[in-house]
Amino acid sequence: MTDGDRALQLIGRAIRMAGYSHIQSPVTKSQRADTNRFIQIQKKTGYRGSDFLTVKHGLSDGIDFDCIGNVITKDRTKHQLAHQGFLVERQAGVPKGAKVNGGSLMCQSLDRQGRIQNTTLMNGIHGLWIEDITPLNPSETGRQKLYKVTLHMTDGRALQLELQRTFSTRNLL
Repeated sequence: MTDGDRALQLIGRAIRMAGYSHIQSPVTKSQRADTNRFIQIQKKTGYRGSDFLTVKHGLSDGIDFDCIGNVITKDRTKHQLAHQGFLVERQAGVPKGAKVNGGSLMCQSLDRQGRIQNTTLMNGIHGLWIEDITPLNPSETGRQKLYKVTLHMTDGRALQLELQRTFSTRNLL
């Protein structure tokens, strides 16, 4: 369960960072108006109908890390935006004919040439689902958005564990 909690912490941190822009390199009003530029959910595109979350944000003055612990530098950005993604794929490295115990939770980030790289965070994932639960009345939350993230874990037999957390964006203005 600690692996699942850690995965949810990484996803939550990415959601909170969505749309961050350093004061020295502000995003224009027209860029800021399209919040879908900073956080996107592709429904039912992954393993067993899992969702795919993509988050983009600028760099801070401090040290920024991607979802696998790499320091994000300017060479790990595209158009001055860091990229982080979370998806579930069919479990890699399973010998032919072996029973698969769920899929792999993948972390997507940019390498030093600005190309997308996928890294396995954990195996035994039955599914990842992200739901936008922002109230319909935008005056209640301003431009902030709420997301319910559900992670189903399995050992491939009877054990199935559902972890669920709700996260809010901080930087969508």
